[in-house]
Amino acid sequence: MNSSVVAPNMTAVAAGFLRENFLTVFTKNIMAVLVWMTLSLINSSMVGTFLKHNFFYEDPRYIMFIAMVINDTVQLTLVTTLFVISYVFFQVHASACCVLVMVAVLTTRCTPFILAGMAVERYTAICFPLHNQHICTVGRTLLLIGAILLLSWSMPMTDLFITLAKKPLDLFRSYIFCDHSLLFTDPFIYLKNLVFDAVFLSSIFLTLFYTYFKIVLVARAASGDLQSVRKARNTVLLHGLQLMLCMLAFVVPSMQAFLIKYFPRYSLEIRYVNFLLVYIIPRFLSPMIYGFRDEKFRKYWVSYIMIKNTKVHLTIN
Repeated sequence: MNSSVVAPNMTAVAAGFLRENFLTVFTKNIMAVLVWMTLSLINSSMVGTFLKHNFFYEDPRYIMFIAMVINDTVQLTLVTTLFVISYVFFQVHASACCVLVMVAVLTTRCTPFILAGMAVERYTAICFPLHNQHICTVGRTLLLIGAILLLSWSMPMTDLFITLAKKPLDLFRSYIFCDHSLLFTDPFIYLKNLVFDAVFLSSIFLTLFYTYFKIVLVARAASGDLQSVRKARNTVLLHGLQLMLCMLAFVVPSMQAFLIKYFPRYSLEIRYVNFLLVYIIPRFLSPMIYGFRDEKFRKYWVSYIMIKNTKVHLTIN
């Protein structure tokens, strides 16, 4: 994003901050923190359930699921932190902003890859049940998660290297409004990320479409149970919705810059709606898809929550 776009955005955001009253600012931040706390408690209970039962460690499906839960928790924590400090401090030290933004980008890019990995695991489990244990092993699952982290980390790292090569080091000693487009402003970074997103997200979309389409066909052919077919179809729809919401994180920043440029009076409203749409709503889907719909995990998850609540009640009394 070039400076001609960045400067108006910065001015619009600054003007928006000055225009908002204390009650509006307080309400927005309290809502963001409450949502973060709620989802963090839900996700931490899922991680606790996973860690408490050893047999989950031996199932690649649950390993990838818990990796996505942890990834989403870190992402939500970072974006909520960035949202709150933008109101509390407005400008922060660029080096601290760089760390927060890079990790936020890493976790944002991890989620679609993990979704693709989970789709492939379900595809092999249903379409090749006799070979699934040999194809999807715990070791290969951990290697896949490591590869996803490495591939996702390469994108913010290249952003940093390009900025270090083309911008003065004084940039990282200054104070800025903490946003990716304001920190990494070189036009080549925007083009590089655009190409990467187009190639990899298209590949992930095709992977999800093919695997779940095959799963539905196999389920329809193997069983006359309409309920099973309906459940498989609903799973496809939920995964498709989750992927589309994840993909918003890649297209919304450019859309947000465009909208703020032409509607500067509503800069903070646009920013807040995008925050809810891109980072908050998708975080509700993972518990719904896997925590509530998976009968095996739900059984132990509910038991874990009840035991924790009983312990808290006894401690209070």
